Amino acid sequence: MRHPHLTTLTATTFVTWTGQRITAVALPLVALDQTGDAWTTGLVGGFAGLPLLTSAWWGRRLRARLTSGRSLAILLAVQVLGLVMVPVAAATVGVGAVVLCATGLVTGTTSAMLAPAQRALTADLAELPGNGPDIGARALAWQDLAHRSSMIFAPPLGAWLLVVWGAEPLLWCEAAAVALSAVAMLTVPGVSSRRSSLSRPGGVSTSSTDEEGSTDEDRSTSGSDEPSPSIRAVLRQHPDLAVGIWLAGIGGVTWFAFTLGLTLLGAELDRPGELVAAGMAGYGAATVGLSFVVPLVVHRVPRIPAIVVSWVVFGLAYLALPLAAPNLLAVALVSAVGGVTMPFGIAALNALIVERTTGAERRTAFTAETVLHSGGASAGLLVGGALIGAFGAGPVLVVTGLVQVVAAVVAVLWLRRRRVLAADGADQVRDGRGELAQTRRGAGDQVVQLDRSGSDRERGGDA
Repeated sequence: MRHPHLTTLTATTFVTWTGQRITAVALPLVALDQTGDAWTTGLVGGFAGLPLLTSAWWGRRLRARLTSGRSLAILLAVQVLGLVMVPVAAATVGVGAVVLCATGLVTGTTSAMLAPAQRALTADLAELPGNGPDIGARALAWQDLAHRSSMIFAPPLGAWLLVVWGAEPLLWCEAAAVALSAVAMLTVPGVSSRRSSLSRPGGVSTSSTDEEGSTDEDRSTSGSDEPSPSIRAVLRQHPDLAVGIWLAGIGGVTWFAFTLGLTLLGAELDRPGELVAAGMAGYGAATVGLSFVVPLVVHRVPRIPAIVVSWVVFGLAYLALPLAAPNLLAVALVSAVGGVTMPFGIAALNALIVERTTGAERRTAFTAETVLHSGGASAGLLVGGALIGAFGAGPVLVVTGLVQVVAAVVAVLWLRRRRVLAADGADQVRDGRGELAQTRRGAGDQVVQLDRSGSDRERGGDA
């Protein structure tokens, strides 16, 4: 990308996600070594999911202030404080359940706010005067690539560094990487909601100062006056966004069937760890490979069809996985086919949010996407193990695959019905306006006739 601020945002995404995936290898080992209890290894991840699931409510006012690189840098600085809790405690008083829960809450809170705000700021910067069309959609596609590419090399890199350095130095490295990202984020300017909306097609002004002389940077860093709408209001206003975000939420909830399902299916078939490794390798390779193509063609990708097709194909892959097992190559190929369309669907949803929304509404839409997809994945993992234990991995894969396919079909039918009703309403409005105009013309003709008849009588009297 030739836009330095968008490049900074993409690089920050890459650095933070790489750090998270590397330390994901080390953190459970530190917890186990310090506490001696296996149940504490999941505390950080579990408590990190709580703020995400509830961020749509508690973060509503805070979202209105996250409109500049400076505000995101502050958020990253708070995240650094949460990250260093574990290595500091390990070097002093020791790591306990309280420390693990606290670091999970802090990092989960900052992550829940950071991801939507960063995507919204990317879209706002892309709409400034001088940028070409579809820059925002392309920038978000590059960020998705930065996120996905880290899951290919970061875990093995973390395992190697774990052997070379040990667990605690890795935690310090993640904190240092996030701190560097915060410093880099300070260079990214803010964009006011007013300027972003006016710089879109049809805008009437792109002035960066208002009547009182305050600049966009001043207004964005001091907080936006634009109230943040609720998620429900945004989805009700934009039915196509509701479809895309709803399907992303369904995909998040059913994700457990792919990860836990393949893991337990491998155990059932005496291939422990092999099926999930093959599936994740196939899915990861396909999504990362296609993510290099998506930024180049995102302007040609049809929005709703790409979203629907991506989830239908992934659901069909779920249906085929029990048939492909225990053949590792077949599992990898089916998973790769399921992942081929996913980058296009995600890019189409991000592009749709960029095109349909601005300002506070845009931040709310990105929050809805994050909460429903990532939060849904956390919720699915909580109950997924019990479901697989009760019904078996194969049947759960089939049912969750059907859920995704049926949800996509229902969403398309619902959206089509909404469009038909909207078209009928528009026709009724036009008919009503036509009748009103005809009535007004008829009344006008009567007035003219009365005026003419009065004039004739007057002329007759004069004669």
